[in-house]
Order: sequence, then structure tokens, then C-alpha cells
Amino acid sequence: MEQNVAIVGGGLVGSLLSIYLAKKNYNVSVYESRPNMRDRNVDGGRSINLALSHRGWKALEEVGIADTIEEIAIPMEGRMIHQTDGQVQFQPYGQKGEAIYSVSRGQLNNELDKLSDTHKNVTYHYETKCTELDLQSNMLYFNTQEGILSVKPDVIFGADGAFSKVRRALQFKKRFNFSQEFLPHAYKELSIPANEDGSWKLEKNALHIWPRRSFMLIALPNLDGSFTCTLFLAFEGEDAFENLTDEKSVIKFFEKEFPDALPLMPTLVEDFFENPTDTLVTIRCNPWNRENICLLGDASHAIVPFYGQGMNSGFEDCRILNQLINKHEQKPEGLDWNNLLVEYSNLRVPDANAIADLALKNFIEMRDDVADQSFLLRKKIEKHLQANFPNEFTPAYSLVTFSPDIRYSEALRRGKIQDKLFEEFFKQENISEKWANNELNDELNQFLEKYKQAIA
Repeated sequence: MEQNVAIVGGGLVGSLLSIYLAKKNYNVSVYESRPNMRDRNVDGGRSINLALSHRGWKALEEVGIADTIEEIAIPMEGRMIHQTDGQVQFQPYGQKGEAIYSVSRGQLNNELDKLSDTHKNVTYHYETKCTELDLQSNMLYFNTQEGILSVKPDVIFGADGAFSKVRRALQFKKRFNFSQEFLPHAYKELSIPANEDGSWKLEKNALHIWPRRSFMLIALPNLDGSFTCTLFLAFEGEDAFENLTDEKSVIKFFEKEFPDALPLMPTLVEDFFENPTDTLVTIRCNPWNRENICLLGDASHAIVPFYGQGMNSGFEDCRILNQLINKHEQKPEGLDWNNLLVEYSNLRVPDANAIADLALKNFIEMRDDVADQSFLLRKKIEKHLQANFPNEFTPAYSLVTFSPDIRYSEALRRGKIQDKLFEEFFKQENISEKWANNELNDELNQFLEKYKQAIA
């Protein structure tokens, strides 16, 4: 029997999910509140560039679009750290050949939409805004240009973002746990244009960071030679958006904090006052399902962007769901969506909570630690251990970013163990000198043995 599936939200996760389900011959209807995004970017001014890593690539490979996306992605092999005195330092992300990839949200969404179009059993409904989900009847209601649209699909997926209408309906049911936490910081999109010849004004294959303890500026490269920049700054306080109210205050702030970036940003003032100041929120909920209704992506686990895993975790949602569909389809009694989605929610909630914790932790690392000498020494020791003992030690960052078969919850567990062991390790006297003189071999062997025992 053919089943009709509704996906509320046609963003990155909703589009990818539609492709997975179309390949299984479900009749899929995608309902998106925005206009058709094809061949234009409607996210200008409020889109942090995306960092595509191994978890995201694995999902794109499964639906056969990885090669196409690779053509519009730029590898970033590490962080380029910009100090206030003009010094610049490169910090590789992983082992040689490992990189995360800068990609435009609009371009990626367009390519996913185009792939959806190749499947006759996928129908997109643009400018169709979900207003209500009636849990008594499982009826969805939408506002359209023609009036009210009501549909009753067999299965409903909510991929409609951090402030999801589908999730809002579930929140009124008993035993549904929900929390949202806003950072005191906000973000604003800025830009560095290309040189006249179309080349990049900064190193192309790096994520640029201007860490300033309580705030930071980052820049990710685009194919046209420009960089999409994002300023992360508190709403209120001494260094805060509330004090940047006119051209003079903005220029003065950048002259003081980002003196090497300012000359590269001729449209700084226009960008600053034309682009919105947006919030940073972490959403957690449990369970993600009710009978034949399920949440994915930001609708179930919106996270702050500091680990570059928001899109990647959403794509992983789709890939894991597809694995479970394959598993349940093989059962003698056939696929029961309620049982499948219960298993899916139980599996994914711990991983979503883990990457949310990791993303919040990485904000501190990016704005504070990347310029700290102890942090830099730890990174050198991590790379030494990984290079010499690749089967026994992998840094937490690499577990998250370059190890798609390691669950986020397991990466978090191992990361906490690493933090505890390194804290103990760094209590040694003169550790920098000992490292420089290659006098830590015994201590490193002891560290490794403790780590192996702790993660067993």
C-alpha cells in the first residue's frame, strides 16, 4: 500500500529527507513557508556559512549528490588565528588531508531541491506556512496564497526549524520534555568582498578567527572570492551590540579589536546596520515522536554553531532514520512507523544532547582558548599521540568532525576523559620545557595507558 508522507519544512534537512524517502517509493509532499529558492539565495544577512564535515558528506554520498556538492565547497584545513597585534597563526584541524568544507546554505539547498525534482514522487509546496497540527486527527493546516490548505498524511516529519510548529503541537502532550536556552550573545553577518581579480583577500583554505575572549569574529570563504563573516558579541555589557549604535562606534570598535580585518571590509557599516542581529539558541526535547509523527534537525535539537555540526547532525538524523527504515522493512510483520520512530528517538536524543553540549563548550574554545599557550601545547601533544598511536588515541575534535561512525555521545564521553587526563598531565612542572626537550615519553605512555583503561 502506498503511503503518503508529509515533511513540514523544505530546508536542508527536509530536502535531504525527501530524497531518502523518495528512493523508497513513498509519496512525499514537502511544505515550505518560503518562496522557491532555486537559483537564488534568500538567506542573505542571516546565514552563517556552513561547515560540511564527514557526517554530512556520508549522508550526501548515500543519496548520490556528494560529487555535485564538492564542486561548490571549499576545503578549510584549519583555523587561522588573528591576534590584535597583527600576528597570524595557522592551527590544522586534523591529520594531513583532513578538512571541513565551507559551503553556501543557499547553494546547497538549491542542489538538494534539484535532486528532489528528479523524483516524480516528491512534490514541493512553496509559500505554504504550517499554522497547526491537530494531534486528535493528525491533520495539518497551512496558509497559502489560495487560502487554507488541510492535509492528512500517513506519516508526518517536522523539519521546520528551531521554532517548529510541529514540535509546538507535541509540547502540549503529557510527558513531552522541552527546553530552550538562549546565549547572552547574538550574531550578525558581515562580509569581506573579493579582490578586483576575483581572488581572496585572506588565505582561502582556512576558517579565520579573531578571538577576543568574550567575543569573536569569524570568516569563511566563498567560491566568488569573498568571505562571509560573522560577529559573535553579547547583547548587553561593555563590549556589546547595545553600544554599537552608529557608524562612529562601529568603526572605533573594529579599529580596536579587529584592526587587520577592518581594511578588508569596505561595506562594514552598511552590512552592520542592514543585516539583522540574531539570537543563538539551544533546543532540547524528548521524545521526538508521537505515533506516526517525528521531529528532525533543528526542530528537535537546535544547537549553537560553534562546532560546525548543526547541518551535519541534521543530515545524520536522516541517514540514521534511513538505516532504521531498512531494518524495520525486513521484519516479518513489516514496517510499523510508531515502533520505528520510538527506536529512532531513543537512539538520537542522547547524541543530540551530546553535540549540543559540545557546541556550547567549543564557543569558549574558539573565543578564548585558541590563543592560549597551554591550549596550543595540548593540541601539539594530541597530534603527537594520534600520529604515533592512531588506533589508540583520537582527539575529541576529530572524533566529532572526522569520525562519522562514532556517536556524538561517545565522542563527548571520551572528550571528558581526555579533559580530565590532560588536566592532571598539565600539573607537572616545566611541562613546556620538557616537551621542547623531548623529555615526556614516559609520562605520555602513562597518559595513554590511563586513557585506554578509561574508555574500555
